[in-house]
Amino acid sequence: MDKYLEIKKLFEQNEDKENAIAMAKYMRNLFEFYGLATPKRKKLYKDFLKEEKKNKKVDWNFLDKCYLDSHREFQYLVSDYLITMNDYLTYDDIPKIKKYVKTKQWWDTIDFLDRVIGEIGLKDNRVNDLMLEWSCDNDFWVRRIAIDHQLCRKEKTNTELLEKILVNNFGSDEFFINKAIGWALRDYSKTNPLWVREFLSKYKDKMSNLSIKEASKFI
Repeated sequence: MDKYLEIKKLFEQNEDKENAIAMAKYMRNLFEFYGLATPKRKKLYKDFLKEEKKNKKVDWNFLDKCYLDSHREFQYLVSDYLITMNDYLTYDDIPKIKKYVKTKQWWDTIDFLDRVIGEIGLKDNRVNDLMLEWSCDNDFWVRRIAIDHQLCRKEKTNTELLEKILVNNFGSDEFFINKAIGWALRDYSKTNPLWVREFLSKYKDKMSNLSIKEASKFI
């Protein structure tokens, strides 16, 4: 059976209609759901992802089918698949990933895909210039990817790049941008609080209150 249809059958067999309504409501009814809680959903395709990793090759046709599905669990599967297959993703795959960034946009998938892009960036420094470019994109979801793609890098964070990207997004009235700026700084403050304090002191007059509040949480 086609891999996509196999997963779809699994999702349908484990559908929780009551939870699906609650999940859709939480996501402002932007997407349909099968009502699969994260642990259960991941358990359903855990073995499948293990087998896919053995192939050492990303099945983009399968991922495209999944991303087109109206149920949000399939977009989550794509994100988990890409994270699992990180070792086999390259800079040349980013245009394919960007297609997902630009499709069915909301914070839940964007905040998975920024991790995928970030992992590629650790292997290929061409991502640095690309993220600087994305930080000025007309699409604020693309900019959010750029802002947060270095999350959890700790001492591997490129602070020069981080500063440029954040500065490029000052003056926005978009909640998801100002929140992302704060998150990026808050995350790095766990590793280098002095750098974040100096950043806030330097730019506080240009930053939104939301960004400052989020950035200051741990310092």
